Amino acid sequence: MRTHRRTVAALAATGVNAARELYQTVPSDTVRVAALVEISAAAAALARTVVKLRHLDPDLIAPHVSDRTDLRAVLGRGQWLPTMVRHVPAPTASPVDLDALVSTAVPARSIRRRIARRKTGAQLALFADGGEH
Repeated sequence: MRTHRRTVAALAATGVNAARELYQTVPSDTVRVAALVEISAAAAALARTVVKLRHLDPDLIAPHVSDRTDLRAVLGRGQWLPTMVRHVPAPTASPVDLDALVSTAVPARSIRRRIARRKTGAQLALFADGGEH
């Protein structure tokens, strides 16, 4: 699993480096935070779209990310907490062999959805006495 995390980190390195550069070069805190929010919102929306369209199980994604809490927050099944402020180290820019990544990709697993089945006529039996109170 460790090689997968390295691969994911290498793939994310360009985006993380761009965010770090923006953080270091924009003088206004307000504009800096607004730009970082735009970047993270776009990335999170793309991640949620892929999970939804491909029916991916978040538990299969979790071993590939550095912090499972971030995964749940990005996918909308968690929440950001004030304690979630942490240092993001500069990534190492190492080349990624995409052919090898595709050959070892985890297949999508569909998520079972619970279906509530309702009995018809169950409500009618409550008022079978003609409605007298």
